[in-house]
Amino acid sequence: MQQPDFLVGEWHVSPSINQISRPGHSLTLEPQLVDLLLYFAQHPDEVLSRDELIDNVWKRNIVTNHVVTQSISELRKCLRHEEEEESPEYIVTVPKRGYRLAASVSWLSAESEIASLNEGESLQPQSVAYASASPPAVSQPEQKSTPAFTSVSQARSPYRFWVWLAFILSVACGVALLVVGPFSSPTPTPASVSKGIINPRDIDIQFSGRPTCTNWTRQSTYMMGIADQITNLFNTYSTYMVHNQTDYRYRGPTSAGKILTIEFVNQRHYREQQCFMAVRLVDNADSSVMLDRRYFITHDNQLAIQHDLLKSLSQALQQPWSEKMQRSLNIMLPKQSEALQQYYEAHSLLLKGDPDSLTRASDILDKLISSNPDYFFAQAEKALVDILRHTGQPFDDPQLTLLQQKISQLEKLPEIKDEAIYYQINTIALLNRGKIDLAAQQINKSIELEMSWLNYVLLGKVYEMQGQKRLAADAYITAFNLRPGDNILYWIRNTVFQTSLAEVAPYLNNSTQEK
Repeated sequence: MQQPDFLVGEWHVSPSINQISRPGHSLTLEPQLVDLLLYFAQHPDEVLSRDELIDNVWKRNIVTNHVVTQSISELRKCLRHEEEEESPEYIVTVPKRGYRLAASVSWLSAESEIASLNEGESLQPQSVAYASASPPAVSQPEQKSTPAFTSVSQARSPYRFWVWLAFILSVACGVALLVVGPFSSPTPTPASVSKGIINPRDIDIQFSGRPTCTNWTRQSTYMMGIADQITNLFNTYSTYMVHNQTDYRYRGPTSAGKILTIEFVNQRHYREQQCFMAVRLVDNADSSVMLDRRYFITHDNQLAIQHDLLKSLSQALQQPWSEKMQRSLNIMLPKQSEALQQYYEAHSLLLKGDPDSLTRASDILDKLISSNPDYFFAQAEKALVDILRHTGQPFDDPQLTLLQQKISQLEKLPEIKDEAIYYQINTIALLNRGKIDLAAQQINKSIELEMSWLNYVLLGKVYEMQGQKRLAADAYITAFNLRPGDNILYWIRNTVFQTSLAEVAPYLNNSTQEK
């Protein structure tokens, strides 16, 4: 049965077309988000747990609690006013219980809708009558002598003709397709695309390397840095869900609606062969190419390439970047391309997570900070790397004192205190000291600022130390979903303390063994 339109705050929600609108603004949402908003509207002022939402919105499909958290976050983004600093909060979190819809709900009465259609007017929230704040009940049939019933019947009669006409035309089209079908060639489908339903808001980032272009390893570290940056930015500041598969060798069917492929290709540049970084975005719905770029990377153009790529992705996906994202990006990126390359070299070693890689990353960041003392984000990355080194191989007293001083200095930098990395450092430090509850507060603040694989690995560690293995498994699976590959498995198994996937996350352990 088609759901009626309703108001949530100032938003006019049309479930039949998956659209929400307010004066001067309109958005088309994913059906799952509309269903989620509809369920909240059907239960105004009620606190709904994650399990209840999974039961009634996802119909007990295989989803984790963090899928619910992600969907709530996306829905909040859609309802929020980007242009207003103090936008009203539509969905509030009730600690340890669930979520509650904080906005008023009004349901559109059927009589008002029919009257509006008869008058040929567009349905505006200000010009129609609304029922109470509960879902509309089924009305009792009125007596035939009632004038209102007669007017409704007369209003419907002209539409029956068009409904029957549409039905006859659809039958005729079906017959035509049956006749023509055997003589037409099918549209080719990429082998990597699942035959089932694809999610148009999901993007897989994949790396396709070529041996002829591996002579300059700095290109691959630059690619890994950009891919990780794109993943975190889109997952945090957009309605897309990006999975960074550059460390993942699985090439089977995917349910992602789009695939962003990065590869190195040889191409003649002036008089000699050069290695280019090629970036290609394909829409799996119709195999159309949404973006195709080739970049010749030099030591002084890497910042310009990254800015161009982010701008091109924003335009291709029709996803404008918010001012908050731009501010965060300005903090994370240095002013010179050479410094960016050094940072990405260190970051690619951080992604590996093993002691030798962390030591090499620390040395690179030391040199980077010496030549760029105003690059504060590199100082934060250095503190993160060193506290991870201390976790695996404890520092001596002078080293530990120096590390504590560096972390204290970060507290005096307001731009860093607004970034997730600051709370990630605090989380690891608190876990090392056994202060689990305080660590939980810090990592939750970090997740509010950034949706990244690292945040969910650390969240899993917190849950595991609290003895909540089911929640720890959810967090680890979410981390692996955001950035699948051997590196994340190493992080889960070895960061802060040893984790047995077989005991904590058997699903993840079994699926990676079968890969």
